[in-house]
Amino acid sequence: MHDHARSVQPMLSIRSLHAWYSESHVLQGINLEVMPGECVTLLGRNGAGRTSTLRAIMGLVGRRTGSIQLAGKEIIGLPPHKVAHLGVGYCPEERGIYASLSAEENLTLLPKVGSAGMSVDQIYGMFPNLKDRAGSPGTRLSGGEQQMLAMGRILRTGANLLLLDEITEGLAPVIVQKLGEVIRELKARGFTLILVEQNFRFAKHLADRHYVIEHGEVVEVIERAEVEAKQDRLNALLGI
Repeated sequence: MHDHARSVQPMLSIRSLHAWYSESHVLQGINLEVMPGECVTLLGRNGAGRTSTLRAIMGLVGRRTGSIQLAGKEIIGLPPHKVAHLGVGYCPEERGIYASLSAEENLTLLPKVGSAGMSVDQIYGMFPNLKDRAGSPGTRLSGGEQQMLAMGRILRTGANLLLLDEITEGLAPVIVQKLGEVIRELKARGFTLILVEQNFRFAKHLADRHYVIEHGEVVEVIERAEVEAKQDRLNALLGI
């Protein structure tokens, strides 16, 4: 286990988490822990259970058993809107940008869940492209701009635990690099982040710890300092 002073309470602690979509048993005993201000990744092949883990944290799956604690509070029985109100922001892979709204209207769509949310101007400072496109319809934005908008939207709410699903998927290298800079800045500001990411080269230097998921359970936990030594094992697990 990672060597934090145990007096610091985990931001998120998941124990023996099982989850189902209808009859499909998608998570089969997930265990993981994220300390305040950490960035961790969930790695694995398609269908391994990474996105289902994020959705289970948010309460967006069917039945769940086990424990999901947020800053010591059990949240496994809570509906999604109550999880969001506790400061958990979920950025799904499909981004959820509304075509009929401008970029700025999309940005201000979600209700605030705390007083600590970033202002629109602060978000534009982080994502200058969005300021230039503030009046553009959501569908006129590039994939990279839509991703920045989806992230900006949850930063405005005041969420401090960010669940980011495949944020680099299909984006140009220059945008991927920009998103890496943003994640470093968010980490420096004290946000806690969980990334589901196929692009290990992107995630490798951002995360404090990597959880490899297979068939709905964590099969390997690799600390940042262990990545080089365990690269062959990682490659085998991820099929890269």
